[in-house]
Order: sequence, then C-alpha cells, then structure tokens
Amino acid sequence: MQTARVTRAMCICTTLEEFPTVHEFALSQPHIWATVGVHPDNEGVPEPSLDKLLEWGRLSKVLAIGETGLDYYRLNGRSVADMEWQRNRFRTHIAAGRALHKPLVIHTRSASEDTLALLKEAGECGDSDSAGGVFHCFTEDTEVARRALDLGFYISFSGIITFKTAQSIRDVAALVPLDRLLIETDSPYLAPVPYRGKTNNPSYVPWVAKELAAIKQCSIEDIAKRTSSNFDVLFKVST
Repeated sequence: MQTARVTRAMCICTTLEEFPTVHEFALSQPHIWATVGVHPDNEGVPEPSLDKLLEWGRLSKVLAIGETGLDYYRLNGRSVADMEWQRNRFRTHIAAGRALHKPLVIHTRSASEDTLALLKEAGECGDSDSAGGVFHCFTEDTEVARRALDLGFYISFSGIITFKTAQSIRDVAALVPLDRLLIETDSPYLAPVPYRGKTNNPSYVPWVAKELAAIKQCSIEDIAKRTSSNFDVLFKVST
C-alpha cells in the first residue's frame, strides 16, 4: 500500500468469529480501520445480535457496520420469501448503525429493490439521524445508483470497472458525483486489469482510480485526493 501511495483502507468483517482478528489487525496499523458485521451470504454462522454489534461497534478503530445487506444471487431452490432470515439480519445491522451513528457497508446482489426498501423502512434518508454508508463494489444499474445517492449513500467501485465487459458500471461511475465516490479492492477478488485473475490487494487500487479519472476526465491525482477525502468524511477519520 505504501509503495502504491494508498494511504487508507477499511478491513471488512464478514463473520463474528473473524472480528477479533480483523480488529487486532486494524489496531496494529495506523492506516487501517475495521468494520463489524456478518455478510448476508454467510449461512450457518452465529447471528449478530444488536447488543453484540453495539458492543463491538464502539471499540477503537471500528468505524462502520457491515458488511451487510442482501444477496439473492444463490437462492439454491429457495424463494425470495424464504430469505427473511437475511432481511432480519440486515435490519439488525441497520439498527446498530443508526444507534451508533456509524455508516453501513452495503452488499447487494440481485436484491436491490429489497435493499433500498429496508433502508427506507428504517428511516435512512440522508438526514442527521441516518447511519448512511456506502454501496460497496457496485454492480447495479444507474437507476439503483440514483436511488442510493438519494438516500445519502456513497458508491464504491472495484476492479470490475476496468473490465471490458463492464460498460454499464462505467456508465454508473459517470453519474456518481465526485463527492460521493469511493474506490476499493474487494480483496481477494476482482483484481483490476492488468492484474485480472490474480489475488487482489490494495496496491492495485490506483488502477481503479486511473479508470475513474478517464471516465471523469480529470487527473488520477484528483481522484486520489477526492476519494481519500470522501473516506475521511464518511467514516469520520481525523487526519
């Protein structure tokens, strides 16, 4: 990261069991922060209670709640109605974010309507009582992006934006205002071109910034400054 001039990163928690390791890593590095949450795609793992999310969400360097959201991509023979356990898990995370005034790291796949509906149902509208957050590794269309922005959320782009087949994602990037834009790895997946197929890591983030600079018709330095500033604002990092 230091060699690539990547100065900030959020280490994402996806199960309660891994949180101590994630948190310890964040505490050990001045430029790393942590989240606490259970990914919507993780089944057969301990469910996060509101009390546990509030307890761990108050710890030093834990700046966000998640990764959380909805994922209907692999229903495995079930109906959307059968995924109420996932929606309930999401509601718990939203409640924690709102109680702590800490942003949500949102995952949504094949579930954008319900994701947006549950955020609105909980009162997320971009006001002072909202948790807010980021739709990470964005893969939805421009309409979903507009609706997420209207609710006060940021949009984050991964290495997907460099793929030849990802013109629809580049169209979303053209829409998102610079002050609501973030970049990420989604490590260990989705390494950008020219590293596609390799294990992703934060030193590859500048390639995402380079693609965004071309889309936004600005310099890569402008993207770097803006996304760093956006990270600090969203996650309330004092620099």
